[in-house]
Amino acid sequence: MSHCHDEHCDHDHEDIPGSGDQFSLYSRIDLDNVRCLNELEPNSGKRIIRPWHDRLTNTEYLESDADEQLLVYVPFTGSIKLRTICLHTDRGDQAPATMKVFINRDDMDFDAAESYIPTQTWELIRQHDDVAEYGTRVAKFTNVRNLTLFFPDNFGGDTTVIRYLGFKGEWTEMKRDPIITVYEANANPADHKIPGADDKMDHSIQ
Repeated sequence: MSHCHDEHCDHDHEDIPGSGDQFSLYSRIDLDNVRCLNELEPNSGKRIIRPWHDRLTNTEYLESDADEQLLVYVPFTGSIKLRTICLHTDRGDQAPATMKVFINRDDMDFDAAESYIPTQTWELIRQHDDVAEYGTRVAKFTNVRNLTLFFPDNFGGDTTVIRYLGFKGEWTEMKRDPIITVYEANANPADHKIPGADDKMDHSIQ
Protein backbone atom coordinates (compact mmCIF):
# COMPACT_ATOMS: atom_id res chain seq x y z
CA MET A 1 0.00 0.00 0.00
CA SER A 2 1.34 3.41 -0.91
CA HIS A 3 1.47 6.24 1.55
CA CYS A 4 2.27 9.93 1.58
CA HIS A 5 5.46 10.50 3.52
CA ASP A 6 5.43 14.26 3.95
CA GLU A 7 3.42 16.31 6.41
CA HIS A 8 3.00 19.02 3.80
CA CYS A 9 0.98 17.05 1.29
CA ASP A 10 -1.00 19.93 -0.18
CA HIS A 11 -3.53 17.78 -1.93
CA ASP A 12 -6.69 19.50 -2.95
CA HIS A 13 -9.95 17.60 -3.33
CA GLU A 14 -8.17 14.59 -4.84
CA ASP A 15 -6.32 11.98 -2.83
CA ILE A 16 -3.30 11.73 -5.10
CA PRO A 17 -1.22 9.21 -3.11
CA GLY A 18 -2.48 5.73 -3.79
CA SER A 19 -4.44 6.89 -6.83
CA GLY A 20 -2.59 4.50 -9.13
CA ASP A 21 -2.00 5.71 -12.64
CA GLN A 22 -4.94 8.13 -12.67
CA PHE A 23 -2.62 11.11 -12.25
CA SER A 24 0.56 9.54 -13.60
CA LEU A 25 2.75 11.92 -15.59
CA TYR A 26 4.72 9.13 -17.27
CA SER A 27 3.38 9.92 -20.75
CA ARG A 28 4.37 13.58 -20.28
CA ILE A 29 8.06 12.88 -19.64
CA ASP A 30 10.59 13.65 -22.37
CA LEU A 31 12.35 10.31 -21.89
CA ASP A 32 14.88 10.87 -24.67
CA ASN A 33 16.36 13.78 -22.73
CA VAL A 34 16.39 12.28 -19.23
CA ARG A 35 19.95 12.45 -17.88
CA CYS A 36 21.59 10.80 -14.90
CA LEU A 37 24.97 11.59 -13.36
CA ASN A 38 27.08 8.91 -11.64
CA GLU A 39 25.06 5.98 -12.94
CA LEU A 40 26.94 2.68 -13.01
CA GLU A 41 25.10 1.38 -16.08
CA PRO A 42 24.55 3.84 -18.98
CA ASN A 43 20.88 4.85 -19.45
CA SER A 44 19.78 3.02 -16.30
CA GLY A 45 18.43 6.32 -15.00
CA LYS A 46 15.97 6.38 -17.90
CA ARG A 47 14.92 2.78 -17.38
CA ILE A 48 13.65 3.25 -13.82
CA ILE A 49 11.10 5.76 -15.14
CA ARG A 50 8.32 3.37 -16.18
CA PRO A 51 4.53 3.23 -16.39
CA TRP A 52 2.74 2.83 -13.06
CA HIS A 53 1.80 -0.80 -13.72
CA ASP A 54 5.50 -1.64 -14.12
CA ARG A 55 6.56 0.06 -10.89
CA LEU A 56 7.51 -3.17 -9.10
CA THR A 57 9.52 -4.66 -11.95
CA ASN A 58 12.88 -5.55 -10.42
CA THR A 59 14.77 -6.40 -13.58
CA GLU A 60 15.74 -2.77 -14.16
CA TYR A 61 17.31 -0.56 -11.51
CA LEU A 62 19.60 2.44 -11.16
CA GLU A 63 22.80 2.05 -9.16
CA SER A 64 25.37 4.74 -8.47
CA ASP A 65 28.95 4.32 -9.60
CA ALA A 66 31.83 6.11 -7.86
CA ASP A 67 30.05 6.83 -4.58
CA GLU A 68 26.53 6.91 -3.14
CA GLN A 69 25.37 10.11 -4.88
CA LEU A 70 22.94 10.22 -7.80
CA LEU A 71 21.52 13.11 -9.80
CA VAL A 72 18.60 12.62 -12.21
CA TYR A 73 17.36 15.31 -14.62
CA VAL A 74 13.78 14.83 -15.88
CA PRO A 75 12.28 17.16 -18.52
CA PHE A 76 8.59 17.21 -19.40
CA THR A 77 6.83 17.80 -22.70
CA GLY A 78 4.64 20.50 -21.16
CA SER A 79 4.12 22.44 -17.98
CA ILE A 80 3.16 20.35 -14.96
CA LYS A 81 1.84 20.84 -11.46
CA LEU A 82 3.73 18.20 -9.47
CA ARG A 83 1.88 16.68 -6.55
CA THR A 84 3.71 13.45 -5.79
CA ILE A 85 7.11 11.82 -6.36
CA CYS A 86 6.97 8.02 -6.30
CA LEU A 87 10.01 5.94 -5.36
CA HIS A 88 10.75 2.26 -5.07
CA THR A 89 14.23 1.85 -3.64
CA ASP A 90 16.21 -0.88 -1.94
CA ARG A 91 15.40 -2.50 1.38
CA GLY A 92 18.95 -2.34 2.72
CA ASP A 93 21.67 0.24 3.21
CA GLN A 94 21.71 1.11 -0.50
CA ALA A 95 18.36 2.90 -0.23
CA PRO A 96 18.71 6.69 -0.62
CA ALA A 97 18.18 8.55 2.65
CA THR A 98 17.61 12.07 1.35
CA MET A 99 16.07 13.56 -1.79
CA LYS A 100 16.53 17.19 -2.85
CA VAL A 101 14.54 18.46 -5.81
CA PHE A 102 15.16 21.54 -7.96
CA ILE A 103 12.76 22.85 -10.62
CA ASN A 104 13.37 24.49 -13.99
CA ARG A 105 17.18 24.38 -13.93
CA ASP A 106 19.20 23.13 -16.90
CA ASP A 107 22.62 23.66 -15.35
CA MET A 108 22.64 21.17 -12.50
CA ASP A 109 25.65 19.06 -11.58
CA PHE A 110 26.80 17.77 -8.22
CA ASP A 111 28.56 21.01 -7.28
CA ALA A 112 25.44 23.04 -8.07
CA ALA A 113 23.20 20.57 -6.22
CA GLU A 114 25.39 20.89 -3.14
CA SER A 115 25.38 24.69 -3.19
CA TYR A 116 21.92 25.68 -4.45
CA ILE A 117 18.88 25.78 -2.20
CA PRO A 118 16.45 23.03 -3.30
CA THR A 119 12.79 23.66 -3.95
CA GLN A 120 12.02 20.94 -1.39
CA THR A 121 13.93 18.30 0.59
CA TRP A 122 12.61 14.96 1.82
CA GLU A 123 13.96 12.53 4.38
CA LEU A 124 13.26 9.16 2.79
CA ILE A 125 12.11 5.94 4.41
CA ARG A 126 13.71 2.53 4.14
CA GLN A 127 11.76 0.76 1.46
CA HIS A 128 9.46 -2.23 1.80
CA ASP A 129 7.54 -4.05 -0.91
CA ASP A 130 5.62 -1.20 -2.50
CA VAL A 131 6.25 2.29 -3.82
CA ALA A 132 6.58 5.16 -1.34
CA GLU A 133 4.86 8.36 -2.40
CA TYR A 134 6.22 11.72 -1.28
CA GLY A 135 3.86 14.67 -1.50
CA THR A 136 5.15 18.05 -2.65
CA ARG A 137 4.36 21.52 -1.41
CA VAL A 138 2.23 22.00 -4.48
CA ALA A 139 2.41 25.80 -4.46
CA LYS A 140 6.14 25.51 -5.13
CA PHE A 141 5.73 22.94 -7.89
CA THR A 142 3.49 24.68 -10.42
CA ASN A 143 4.60 25.55 -13.96
CA VAL A 144 7.34 22.92 -13.78
CA ARG A 145 9.13 22.23 -17.08
CA ASN A 146 11.88 20.04 -15.65
CA LEU A 147 13.03 18.50 -12.39
CA THR A 148 16.45 17.67 -11.02
CA LEU A 149 16.43 15.06 -8.25
CA PHE A 150 19.57 14.88 -6.12
CA PHE A 151 20.17 11.91 -3.83
CA PRO A 152 23.19 12.94 -1.72
CA ASP A 153 23.36 9.98 0.65
CA ASN A 154 21.98 6.59 1.64
CA PHE A 155 21.67 4.48 4.77
CA GLY A 156 25.30 3.39 4.79
CA GLY A 157 25.88 1.47 1.54
CA ASP A 158 28.81 2.04 -0.79
CA THR A 159 26.40 2.68 -3.66
CA THR A 160 22.78 3.79 -3.95
CA VAL A 161 20.04 1.76 -5.65
CA ILE A 162 16.69 3.09 -6.97
CA ARG A 163 14.29 0.68 -8.67
CA TYR A 164 11.46 2.96 -9.79
CA LEU A 165 10.86 6.68 -10.20
CA GLY A 166 7.47 8.16 -11.06
CA PHE A 167 5.50 11.39 -10.82
CA LYS A 168 1.88 12.34 -10.30
CA GLY A 169 0.15 15.63 -10.93
CA GLU A 170 -1.45 17.68 -13.64
CA TRP A 171 -0.15 18.51 -17.10
CA THR A 172 -0.70 21.53 -19.34
CA GLU A 173 0.40 21.69 -22.94
CA MET A 174 3.33 24.01 -23.46
CA LYS A 175 2.04 27.16 -25.06
CA ARG A 176 4.58 28.75 -27.34
CA ASP A 177 3.93 32.45 -27.80
CA PRO A 178 3.87 33.40 -31.49
CA ILE A 179 6.78 35.56 -32.53
CA ILE A 180 5.34 38.92 -33.39
CA THR A 181 7.62 41.17 -35.41
CA VAL A 182 6.83 44.84 -35.12
CA TYR A 183 7.94 46.81 -38.13
CA GLU A 184 8.45 50.36 -37.03
CA ALA A 185 7.71 52.78 -39.84
CA ASN A 186 10.75 54.98 -40.10
CA ALA A 187 9.90 58.41 -41.39
CA ASN A 188 10.96 58.81 -44.99
CA PRO A 189 11.40 62.49 -45.86
CA ALA A 190 10.37 61.78 -49.42
CA ASP A 191 6.97 60.72 -48.15
CA HIS A 192 6.37 63.93 -46.30
CA LYS A 193 7.13 66.64 -48.81
CA ILE A 194 4.87 69.61 -48.74
CA PRO A 195 3.43 70.21 -52.20
CA GLY A 196 5.06 73.19 -53.80
CA ALA A 197 7.80 73.44 -51.15
CA ASP A 198 10.58 72.79 -53.66
CA ASP A 199 9.25 75.48 -55.94
CA LYS A 200 9.24 78.02 -53.14
CA MET A 201 12.83 77.16 -52.17
CA ASP A 202 14.04 77.58 -55.75
CA HIS A 203 12.74 81.11 -56.04
CA SER A 204 14.45 83.56 -53.73
CA ILE A 205 12.96 86.96 -53.22
CA GLN A 206 14.66 89.54 -55.43
